[in-house]
Amino acid sequence: MLDEAGRMRDLQAMTSTETARRAMIDSQLRTSGVNEPWVLAAMAGVAREDFVPAPMRAAAYIDRAVPLDNGRFLAAPLVQGKMLAEAAPTADDKALLVGDDNGYLAALLRPLVGTLDAIDPADAATTAGKGAYSLLVIDGAIEDLPASLAAQLAEDGRVITGLVVRGVTRLAAGRKSPAAGGGEVALLPLAELGIPVLPEFAAPKRWSF
Repeated sequence: MLDEAGRMRDLQAMTSTETARRAMIDSQLRTSGVNEPWVLAAMAGVAREDFVPAPMRAAAYIDRAVPLDNGRFLAAPLVQGKMLAEAAPTADDKALLVGDDNGYLAALLRPLVGTLDAIDPADAATTAGKGAYSLLVIDGAIEDLPASLAAQLAEDGRVITGLVVRGVTRLAAGRKSPAAGGGEVALLPLAELGIPVLPEFAAPKRWSF
């Protein structure tokens, strides 16, 4: 009898999260312009509730960032949807994710690219890495893109990130081109979004007199 009651609770929980996932797609993504079938299919196929602390599972599909146990945040669904759509990953991509290798965004990206490496934000500015990546995705908002991280991109490689512009976070995109000056990456701010800020990528302090 207890086993049957437990199975019923599990079934109800599964139905509840599936309903929430469908509502995320219909009420958050589609209504905000994320309509690419492959993005919607990717996000319909990955259970966000598996990437948050157990007490937060019921809040996994809300339209705002969810705090994680490590002091970081799982960005709102719309952030990942917009990032995926802007990145347009393909099976030809050698991708680098600045974020959790076992996190939600990694789970979305991995089936869409040829290879995916991941690096913790705390190590991104100092780790040499493998280089020659065609796609760099940063799971959070930055003030400054370190030259050491830009160096990981192949020529014409693209980067998708959040960018802090005068205190406001925006989705941003860029490409690595010799014309940008020594292979630097110029980031173009796009849509304003509430993206969790990565303190490791704060801009260097500048003295003023």
